[in-house]
Formats: sequence, C-alpha cells, structure tokens
Amino acid sequence: MKVLMILTSHDTLGNTGKKTGFWLEELAAPYYVFQDAGAEITLASPKGGRPPLDPKSDEPDFQTADTHRFEADEAAMAALGTTAKLADISHADYDIVFYPGGHGPLWDLTEDRNSITLIEKAYEAGKVVALVCHAPGVLRDVKAADGTPLVAGKKVTGFKNTEEDGVGLSDIVPYLVENVLKEKDGVYSSGPDWGIHVVQEGNLITGQNPASSKDAAQLALTTFQQAAK
Repeated sequence: MKVLMILTSHDTLGNTGKKTGFWLEELAAPYYVFQDAGAEITLASPKGGRPPLDPKSDEPDFQTADTHRFEADEAAMAALGTTAKLADISHADYDIVFYPGGHGPLWDLTEDRNSITLIEKAYEAGKVVALVCHAPGVLRDVKAADGTPLVAGKKVTGFKNTEEDGVGLSDIVPYLVENVLKEKDGVYSSGPDWGIHVVQEGNLITGQNPASSKDAAQLALTTFQQAAK
C-alpha cells in the first residue's frame, strides 16, 4: 500500500504579515494511521523540500500525542525536510492520495495545475482521494471526466464558515472553503464547530477540520482495504 500526502508550499497569511503553511496535526495524525497499517508514505509539495509549518499549529494548545510522536520521529522529520516536487509525482504510483490542510493550500494548491491534474487522474483511476479541513478547497477547479466540477452532486465537507470566523480569518483568506464547495454544487454538510465530521462519496473522502483528520485517514485506509479484497 502506497500513500501520497501532499502539503502546501505557501507560507504567507495574506496581507497580515503573519506566517501560515500546513497544519501539523493534519499531517501527523493521518501519517501514523497509514504508517501503523504498514503503508509506504511519500510526502510531496509544489516546491519540494521542507514545506512551511503553520506556526500556530505547533503551539502547545494544538499539540497532540501524534504531533509529539511526529516531531520526535527522525525518519518522519527527514521525510518532511525532503518532500518530492509535485511535478515529479504520478498518481499511478499510489493507492491513496491524502491532502492535509492548513491555510496554505488555499493560496497555492487550489491553483496548482499539477495538483489539479493529479486529483483528476487519481479519482478517475479509482484511487482513494481524501482531503481535510482547508484542503477540500483545492477541489475548486478539479473537474470530473465529463468536464463538470468533481464535487458537483457529491457529498463533501470542509472547514466551516463559522470556524473560519472563529479564527478571525474570514476576511483574510482568498476564499471560504464552505462557500466554494457549495458554489461548485457539492452537497455540503458539517457537524458542530471543531467536532469530528467526515463524509464519503465513493472514493472521495473529506473531513471538516483538524479533529477530523485521523478519522478521514482511517476511512481512506478502510476504503482501500475493502476495495483490494
């Protein structure tokens, strides 16, 4: 079982002067769901090398057992420091494609042609595609084989407008994930703010927020395992 995890290369939080990037828990928790199941994991990003970590996600209030485990894991940290370039990646080499969130993907992965093409080809090939928190926003310009938005008519979730309001960034981000999924005719649903909410539409899996990342990864794993029987 081979898993591709795609991280942002974007580190600037709009015009705030603050930094952003990927959200640590959304990488760490799924990483160990896959690793502990025996998966071979590849990390990739648009620019390659070390992707930017959202510094807020490394604050004590947002640390978890998985984030501590990841930061103490020499092999994991080495992999994070040497991510592959997305342009060099083929969907055909992987069984599961997983996108952690953080605000960074809203700026780069949403418009990254390599990312868009990879998702389109992976989905069409029946690979499991999972995205959590802000990452479902990168589906904005992804098309189905018939040219319609991939999310059209499909059950999806992602970071809620009220959650973005809660972190005070609704006027900073380039778009709101919930709005974009609805505008593309996705059948959007959500649970309580900051609660676990994961939905599945075939081989497309989305999670609402950081708390949903482990469950989204577990569902992606189970979906692949059941299909492989």
